[in-house]
Amino acid sequence: MGAGYQVNLQTIRSGFDGETCWVHARAGAIPGVGEGGGPAVVMTMQKLLLTGSDVFYTINDMRSDDMGESWSDPAPQEGLARWDAGDGVTGGICDFTPAWHAASGRLLGIGHTVYYRDDAGPMRVRPKEAAYSVYDADTRTWSKARFLAMPDEPRFRTAGAGCVQRFDLEGGTILLPLSYRPDYEEVHSEVIVSRCSFDGETLSLLGLGNALACADPRGLGEPSVTRFGGRFFLTLRNDVRGYVTSGDDGLHFDEPIPWRFDDGEELGNYNTQQHWLMHPEGLFLVYTRRGLGNDHVFRHRAPLLVGEVDPERLCVIRESERAVVPERGARLGNFGVCEVTPHESWIVAGEWMQPRGCEAYGSDNTIWAARVLW
Repeated sequence: MGAGYQVNLQTIRSGFDGETCWVHARAGAIPGVGEGGGPAVVMTMQKLLLTGSDVFYTINDMRSDDMGESWSDPAPQEGLARWDAGDGVTGGICDFTPAWHAASGRLLGIGHTVYYRDDAGPMRVRPKEAAYSVYDADTRTWSKARFLAMPDEPRFRTAGAGCVQRFDLEGGTILLPLSYRPDYEEVHSEVIVSRCSFDGETLSLLGLGNALACADPRGLGEPSVTRFGGRFFLTLRNDVRGYVTSGDDGLHFDEPIPWRFDDGEELGNYNTQQHWLMHPEGLFLVYTRRGLGNDHVFRHRAPLLVGEVDPERLCVIRESERAVVPERGARLGNFGVCEVTPHESWIVAGEWMQPRGCEAYGSDNTIWAARVLW
């Protein structure tokens, strides 16, 4: 077993109006600008319309300069608001994740675009771009969203970076996983890892790895990448089961295999993202799964679990599994992981109040921070 840790569970905010709820709560830390020279933590999130499906509004943020003791109120970010895309279509940014980029000294958030003809749900056949924004720590605002320029190939008409976890190499080069549709008209997707530069303002594509695919329904999506022990690891969402793979250079990966426990049983995660919890002495996965008396939770997306990964066998060590964010009827599957200091990481998740009625189990759109103390 690798690094040991303790978890302190904190409520960031709570409250449910019955019509919308906060979703996509994720945090990024800015070193040295908080009280006493500590970090400032910036949390992004956006409102969801409960009568629709994946109907998202302007991204807001909150900030704490005292390690979560107090928070500013949610502030809408004009640069990350919806826009008129013409022909009756409205564009927006969603699935946004902020993370510190040490080489440029900037907090860089990355997500992707979404388009609506009404507020029932996203357009099924639509373009998708990897969207990014940069945080100004002095004015406490995010820049107007910009889009990663991709090669002029049909598959990259739908290349997005929603809900991904990137990895920044020494020197500042970014490994950014992307998902895309090989056939623009279909929903089946594949994954590829890009190598990008970032100069503090502009994110630019430098190269691409190999395409990763599976035959299961809707393919692969919401990829997250990390490095441990000199090797790179990629975890992948799929409708039927979660997948994992590894590679030597961060761009090229082996054929994905299903996530399993070390006893050979499938992990039970499906149709939901997973992310990495990183520490120099151990590789950990944050995930949800079946089999925990949680059949009443949409796609079994609660509680949030942490398990240590065997990097050689690419499996989760069953005896290491522990719940870190509780199940209260609402799903927790859209979450984020942030290194706040070298000795503390946060797993941030908001209770997603769909389907209606999940509040009967105690959920109230609480935004949780599971503070992992190494």
